[in-house]
Amino acid sequence: MTEVRPAAAASASLWERDEEVAVIERVVDQLCADRSSSGRVHLLRGDAGFGKTALLAETRRIAEARGCTVWSARGGETLRSVPFNVVRQLLQPALLSLHPEEAREYLGDWYDIAGPALGIAEPGEGHADPQGVCDGLVAAVTRLARRDWPLVLLVDDAHWADQETLRWLAAFVERLDDLSVLVVVARRTSEVKGDAVQYLDAVAAVAGQSVTSLSALTPEAVAGLTRATLGEHADDPFCREVWAVTGGNPYDTVELLAKVRDRALVPGESSATELRPLNRSARGGGLVDRLEQLGVDATRFAMAAAILGAGITVDQAARLAGMRHEVAVRCAELLRTARILTTPDAVAAPADDGDLEFVHPLIATAVYDSIPEGLRKAMHGIAAQVVIDAGKGLAAASRHLLQVHADDDEELVEQLREAAREHLAVGAPDAARRCLERALAEPPAPDVHPHVLYELGCATLLVSPARTIEHLRTALAVPGLDNAERVDAVYRLSQALTHNDQLEEAVRTVEAEAARQPAGPARMRLQAVQFMWEGIHAGETTSPGRSAKLSRLAATCTGRDNAERALLILRGFDAMTHGENAEVVVELCDRALVNGRLAPGLGWTDPEWGLELLMMLASSYAYTDRLDRAEALFNEALRAYVTAGWSGGHLALAHAYLGLGLRRRGRLREAEESLRESLRIAERVGRGLPLYWSATCNLVDTLLARGHVQEAWDVAEQYGFAPPYPSTIVLPDPRSVRGRLLLAVGRTQDGVNELEEAEKAAAARGHLNPVMVPWAADLAKALAGEDPARAARLASDARRQAERFGTDTAIGEALRCAAALETGQRAVRLAAQAVTYLEASPCQYEHAAARVEYGILSRSASELQRGLTLARSCDADGLALQAQTALDALGAPAVGLVPGQTRR
Repeated sequence: MTEVRPAAAASASLWERDEEVAVIERVVDQLCADRSSSGRVHLLRGDAGFGKTALLAETRRIAEARGCTVWSARGGETLRSVPFNVVRQLLQPALLSLHPEEAREYLGDWYDIAGPALGIAEPGEGHADPQGVCDGLVAAVTRLARRDWPLVLLVDDAHWADQETLRWLAAFVERLDDLSVLVVVARRTSEVKGDAVQYLDAVAAVAGQSVTSLSALTPEAVAGLTRATLGEHADDPFCREVWAVTGGNPYDTVELLAKVRDRALVPGESSATELRPLNRSARGGGLVDRLEQLGVDATRFAMAAAILGAGITVDQAARLAGMRHEVAVRCAELLRTARILTTPDAVAAPADDGDLEFVHPLIATAVYDSIPEGLRKAMHGIAAQVVIDAGKGLAAASRHLLQVHADDDEELVEQLREAAREHLAVGAPDAARRCLERALAEPPAPDVHPHVLYELGCATLLVSPARTIEHLRTALAVPGLDNAERVDAVYRLSQALTHNDQLEEAVRTVEAEAARQPAGPARMRLQAVQFMWEGIHAGETTSPGRSAKLSRLAATCTGRDNAERALLILRGFDAMTHGENAEVVVELCDRALVNGRLAPGLGWTDPEWGLELLMMLASSYAYTDRLDRAEALFNEALRAYVTAGWSGGHLALAHAYLGLGLRRRGRLREAEESLRESLRIAERVGRGLPLYWSATCNLVDTLLARGHVQEAWDVAEQYGFAPPYPSTIVLPDPRSVRGRLLLAVGRTQDGVNELEEAEKAAAARGHLNPVMVPWAADLAKALAGEDPARAARLASDARRQAERFGTDTAIGEALRCAAALETGQRAVRLAAQAVTYLEASPCQYEHAAARVEYGILSRSASELQRGLTLARSCDADGLALQAQTALDALGAPAVGLVPGQTRR
């Protein structure tokens, strides 16, 4: 049972908290016991005034007594719009203790990505990727935590933390299995809104049962605290009234008893009637009345402190309150005496350069809410200037700029636009959005208005495609954008529509704007974008004669600028998907390069064109047997995104397509690793997006090639790899891959049905490349028993298309299919021809499969052994087992066992 009276060393704020303190001691001891142990989250939950902050202070005392390093931070009600505010508080003491070169060494490649968000490095040009910055912050804390074990992180008032910090916190606690760190988070049970809910729920999920839910003090505990504070002579009626008027709220109880002591009230029944009015002065209107009794200057100073919110200095508060320094010093002392302001704890407080802080957030809220709206807006305007004059920049001042009165202020609009640019540079698009939305409310001058809308659309592209669509449509509907901005706005609008699964509308939007443009680079860019969106559309609706139009337009291009290079890439991709001669495809793609490399302005992180175009280029090489060029491009994409800190959808696609290249090469284990990483990132970005399908489809295809059929099925079930399919095309064709999967697990009729759907979809789109859409071979083999005539036709058509395409891989695969449908010496001859072609192919898995099949048909131990060696080099376990089994049947000498298999 909890003791009514705590140990003598405990403070009044910890009264009746013995069990809670014991839990904290236990989790700290577990941290200190073993450096290799997993980290954990402990959650403190309770209403305002229930002692969460006091328990965090006790956690610090316990941890430091056991030799732990403790970092702490605190959210603020008026600071939620300041991005990275809490994580900066948390890390700055550790980072400031390092020499700049030491900090760079600790953070490594993440320094330039996470450094600007932490305020220790200058941001680069352009927009930082929010997910990359979040990952960089996770890496930063992880590396510093390993240096400072045992480490305890304390986050107070997490319900008021900024969204960027909460996003980091939710990501960081997911990594605690591999990091021995204790994270203690205190939050109220309510007051959580918007995206903060999902992040705090994620933190709570990691905490699991390690939660302390604080409750009000019992009447017995209040009586014990009353007598400990005022003396043993406090009678029962008086103690019961203290509990009644405070409801057992620890903060209210401590404050009420302090006022009783200050008033020198006798703690007896005769004084009990004075407790209720005295309690009202602790918060809300009663606190404001008490504040006004301290005088006009003290009230103004307290209001100025509430506006500043954090890092409160006497000088800044004085300037904001419009008073002389000596008057401000006197007011600060008066407010300290009245237990409204206090001096921050030099050990526990975050490093914010402040002289003062409010005794409790409830007091800060009451003072802030008491400021008349007009005066509050005016004071925020002055505060913004105070912050700017202190050299902290417009981004830091923006939380005040957001609150000022709207008044057609052109300078304010420009300040908000600049603040938005600063926020985007450090990876805080939501903060940028708030600034630009506030700029619109000012409102901006008519000639500036469309520019603000355009900037707002660009800022929200990564976080809200639907909102981006609204802003960019409005920007395009009013005059003011110059032609270059207008073209870019149309392109970004089409991107947002595509990401919002409105691909047909994206095509029509670009098409309409292209028709408005005169002949020239701008029009050509829009035409290329239109062809690009049509090229990745998996549906049947495209512009009539699209391929012919694209062919005619590309025929005029020499690759002299990026618009022409884009059209050449698009024409090459279109030719590849339609199964035209591979040499033509490669020649078109090569003309789009400059000395064999991507042209300036057409790189993976360049915003003008986007990654879709370059993925088309690399995929065209991948399916025309130019795997060296494809892999170079995929690896370049991966390096570019990692270096730039883009660890969201772009990085997921880079891993997915690198996995595709590795799968084509026959490096199946490496392909699987890359694809699982892609899927991990894609899960974080969101299910159902095209990038998610790319990762899942390629992983299933790779697992089938490895012979891991059950694992492939489990992945398909777990990640929803089934109809309906996305509106954008996925490489390889998902219907073909799912059909093969269904056949592999024994659902033959379902597999046939799926492959027939793949046949129909390919015919509707003209996708005749038998390697990219490989339904025909699998369907022919599945139908060989029940409908041999149709199977033969399918195999014949596939061979004809393969010969038209002309790659060794396509022809070899068609011959493998034909051999599987034949018997006797004709089957052997076809299998031998397949080996000849696939030996010249860069696709080693297909070569291995052809060798094994030829060895089985010809009963050749040497061919089987060569096939077995190739299969093992590809990590194709199922194929290796097949070869070994065939060798055993021939009585050939053992050449080694398949991993995981034993000889009988």
